[in-house]
Formats: sequence, structure tokens, C-alpha cells
Amino acid sequence: MFNHRTFRSAATVTVLLLAAAGATQAQQAAPSRSDALTTADVSGWLQTSTPSGRIDRNNPFFQSLGSNGRSCNSCHRQAEGWTITPDELRQRFARSDGLDPVFALVDGAVSPRADVSTVYARRSAYAMLLNRGLVRVGMPMPANAEFRLSAVDDPYGYASARELSLFRRPLPATNLVWLTAVMWDGRETFAPFKPPMDAGIDLQDLRSSLASQARDAVLGHEQAASAPDEATIGRIVEFELHMVTAQVDDYRAGRLNEDDAMGGPDILTQQRFWVGINDTLGNDPTGDAFDARVMRLFDGWSDAAAPFRRDPRSRARAAIARGEQLFDTMPIAIRGVAGLNDVTGKPVIHGSCGSCHNAPNIGNHSMALPVDIGIAAASRRTPDMPLYTLTNNATGQSVQTTDPGLAMRTGKWADIGKFKGPILRGLAARAPYFHNGSAATLRDVVDFYDTRFQIRMNAQQKSDLVAFLSAL
Repeated sequence: MFNHRTFRSAATVTVLLLAAAGATQAQQAAPSRSDALTTADVSGWLQTSTPSGRIDRNNPFFQSLGSNGRSCNSCHRQAEGWTITPDELRQRFARSDGLDPVFALVDGAVSPRADVSTVYARRSAYAMLLNRGLVRVGMPMPANAEFRLSAVDDPYGYASARELSLFRRPLPATNLVWLTAVMWDGRETFAPFKPPMDAGIDLQDLRSSLASQARDAVLGHEQAASAPDEATIGRIVEFELHMVTAQVDDYRAGRLNEDDAMGGPDILTQQRFWVGINDTLGNDPTGDAFDARVMRLFDGWSDAAAPFRRDPRSRARAAIARGEQLFDTMPIAIRGVAGLNDVTGKPVIHGSCGSCHNAPNIGNHSMALPVDIGIAAASRRTPDMPLYTLTNNATGQSVQTTDPGLAMRTGKWADIGKFKGPILRGLAARAPYFHNGSAATLRDVVDFYDTRFQIRMNAQQKSDLVAFLSAL
């Protein structure tokens, strides 16, 4: 059913964090609109599992701890997969005339100097939130970097070496127990997460990283004068660590844990995981080789006869199963990916989707693996994005990017444009995709990879892959 590898007595992350909960009892009936753990999305129903079977709205996660009225929940909304989406933000803007706390100059606007004096002005000032669900991360050029900022093209007239404007999607505040890096560029990662080499699993590095992220969010996003006490931060971290979210029901396929399928958050809470599990580059501490069959949630729906039945539900389930098989087996010639091809010394890696999304049934990389697949490249720049020209101090080589990514933290030329891959569960609720929201739909994501790696998928394959991703 799950990944059955034994790893001495380092049982599972899930056992450590959720066993005491008994997790949320699996709900076999169809989702109800009155169910506080279940929300509708474009694909069906999304469900969050918690130890108590409810969302603790008294947790400081939902409290304003700063000066601008924001809380963690301002940018991490349950119905949006614990992040934010443009549709919901536009609703908040309409209800408040753009005065909801999420709309704050500090990072919600295209520039901290933007005009917000009228509703019309605020609509322009908060355009990146309203159109793409992006917040502005202001970061200075790193000290002693291997490169310099030689030119800036900022449509908002603000960015400079003193502070680049980097527009990024807030990552989900759920399924965090499986993280191997915190934030797109890993800047809140307290220490490299190490594989557990003996009995038990030490999550202290992860807790420290999430505590740092929560503390910085209160000081920055919420504009607090001082950091909350450790007990308050600890409550936020524990709340986040104990949430597990996944698609539980599909409008066409129905319940995603019926007939031997393993969708939904309740089964996900039992997923085996350790840092390095099934690592593509051979870093699994068990010594086991990489298994390309990364996703096995819908093997039970692999019915060859289903596409020929008249029952729409059977056909929808067969499409999800075919999409899962494509994810696991579709050949991809991986070229030009900094952080992967250069690290291995292989100009071409013959892989699959699971080569970078290798954590079984979870979909992120089981070790920190920031890579550059070209999302921030100048060729993909849109007019609403700043463009930065960076020049190598040693060679004089220049590159243009909308976001230097990991390089803003390390100062290394080789790290320009590198970002981590997110956890794939609960995807349907949280469009748009990629760190800069450049893919409006999951079909756009599939189209990007098809073009980027010249896979040459046909229309049916793309549709099946979207069906599978929507069911996660």
C-alpha cells in the first residue's frame, strides 16, 4: 500500500506527530458543506486532517500579532489550500475597497511607495496580489556576492541593489512535516535537514526553521514592534506541523479513497517518510535505489476496461490512474537544469516527473534540491515583472532574471534562478503555480514542462496528467 521499505526503527514522521491524534477519522460519506475540515475547489473537495478533527481558530496563527491587522491566516487560507489565490483576494478587495489587512504596503503592493489613497489607486498598487497572488519580498543584494547588479528594469520604479523586489507566491502552511527546505529559496531553513540514522526521528531542525519563519513573518508581514514570546511561536509551529491537506473528492471521479484508491488526507497521514527517502541522486540513508514509481495512490483504478464503459465516474477514475502512470513512467530527457545536470555531470538525465518530485505519494524532493528549470528566465518575463541584469565579477558574463532565487541567499553565481519544488498534495485549490504564479492552471503547468523538455505529449496525455494532479 505505502512505501514498505524498513528503516530500522525510524518508523515514520507521521507516527511521531500524528499517532497520538488518531488522526481525523476517515469520513466515508460524501463531503458536506457543513464539514469545517472540507472546502470546495475547482476540482472537487479539499480536506484538512488535524489531530482534534477541527481547526483550532483560537491558535495564534489566526491572531493579529503585529501593527497592521494581519495574521498568518491573512495569507494562508484553508479554502485556498492554506495559501492565497487571486480569486479570493479579489473578493476581499471588493468587500473592503482594498482595505483588508492583506493589502498592506509593506509587501502587498508593487512598491512600498505606491499610491493607495483611493480605491482606484489601490487596485493598481495591489495588482500583483490581485492578478497572481504574489507578495513582494524585498531583499538587498547579498554581501560579497560573486555577481553584481548591473541593470534594473522595474516597472514600478523602486528596485535597486539596496532592495530588489521579488514577487513570490506564499507557500502552503500545511503538510509541513514533509518539508526539507523552508521558503522557496530555503532562507528560513535553520540547518540542513539530516536523514535519521537511528531509532526515532528528530524534527528539531524543522521546528527551529518553522519557528524562525513564523517569527520573521510576524516582524515583517505583520509589522510587529517585537517578536512574540517563544510559547506563542511554538503554538503556531505545532498547529502547522499537525495539519495534513489533500484532495478528498473529485467532481467526476467521486471519493478519492474508494475502490482501493488511496487519496485524501487520512491516508496521507500514514505515509512513510524520512529525509532522503527515495532520493534520485542516491542519498537515501537506507541505501535503497531510487524507485521511479513515486506515486501509487490510484493503482487500484487502473482498469483497462474503464475507458470503454458508459459510466462517467469509471472513465474519470481511469483518467486519473493513467495520469498517475504518466507521472511515474513518461520519459523525460532532463537537460539544462542547474542543480541537477551540472551536479551529476550528465548533460542529459533520462528521468520522469518523479526525478524531481521523488518523495513517495507526497511529491516534493526528499532532500533539499533547489534547481533552475527556467521559470525566472528573461525569456519568460511578463511586463508586470522587474528584470534584473546580473554580471559575474570574475568572468564578466551577464544573465537576466526576474528573480535570482537561491543566489540572493548564498551569493553564488551558480545558484541564480534556483528554487525548491513544493509539495504536490492539495494542488487543485491553490492556483496559480510556480514561485511567480506564471502558470494560471494545472494545464499551463503541464504545457510548460511539455515545452521545456520537449516531451511531445498528446492532448489525451495532458488531460490525464491534469486529472491526476487535480486529484492530489
